[in-house]
Amino acid sequence: MFKIGDIELKNRVVLAPMAGVCNAAFRLTVKEFGAGLVCAEMVSDKAILYQNAKTMGMLYIDEREKPLSLQIFGGEKESLVEAAKFVEQNTTADIIDINMGCPVPKITKCDAGAKWLLDPNKIYDMVASVVDAVNKPVTVKMRTGWDEDHVYAVENAMAIERAGGKAVSLHGRTRVQMYEGHADWNIIKEVKEAVNIPVIGNGDVETPQDAKRMLDETGVDGVMIGRAALGNPWMIYRTVRYLETGQLIEEPRVREKIEVCKIHLDRLIALKGENVAIREMRKHAAWYLKGIKGNARVRNAINSCETRHELVSLLDEFVEETEHKVKAS
Repeated sequence: MFKIGDIELKNRVVLAPMAGVCNAAFRLTVKEFGAGLVCAEMVSDKAILYQNAKTMGMLYIDEREKPLSLQIFGGEKESLVEAAKFVEQNTTADIIDINMGCPVPKITKCDAGAKWLLDPNKIYDMVASVVDAVNKPVTVKMRTGWDEDHVYAVENAMAIERAGGKAVSLHGRTRVQMYEGHADWNIIKEVKEAVNIPVIGNGDVETPQDAKRMLDETGVDGVMIGRAALGNPWMIYRTVRYLETGQLIEEPRVREKIEVCKIHLDRLIALKGENVAIREMRKHAAWYLKGIKGNARVRNAINSCETRHELVSLLDEFVEETEHKVKAS
């Protein structure tokens, strides 16, 4: 249990804010598997201020998801502050998070995302300005540094704390690493030792045992799970249970996986309409099927599905086939 500002989290497991994935349909599904905090995908400050229709949709929060952290990004202080004020006044987000970790060139060339990691003074100025403008707790998600020669994680975290930030989530990779190589948990440990605000560790947490090891080795207050939760909200549930009881719960059966996939699908349809939802759900369905024996044919077929009926029929057929094979063997 720990608090971010005045927001109490019921456990130490946090869903990472993954772009193109963490909408309300996915977040609620993960929340129901026990996440202490879910984070929304990053939203551009300028798009919020222009009230872009797609962006306004991204600000939707289902009350069952809370507590929720909503992430904004931008390269200019004025627009970032105004976007934070808009989020505070027009959404029920509990926490406002600032992205300083996104490594994608189209974000960094706008002086946003990971570009900030090169300048602790800019970080202090930006965070302090947002903190002054809103009442909700302000947090930051960042990486260890820009590249191996510019790892300012400790200085940057101290600047965030000095500026009034209430927590730091740290992905143990540099911007140059993108999502390759290994996350450096030693730097996460150094950051935890350098600041008094909560630190949430992120990177290479692929099993419940990894989560426990990260907590033990780095001393962080929470663990953030990203890609390991794709098509696999059980990872969240299994991690929460493992940290609380030491018990490692079995992986779900195929039928259970597909039933949750269908719940996720229906939530996405309710959120975005059938056309958009089916296209988006193709990648999620493939993630739900990952690791199941003999899934190649159905994963290929999913990519041509246009309707809920087609997708659900395919998935149901696959469950029947799989269960039949198990009985036969």
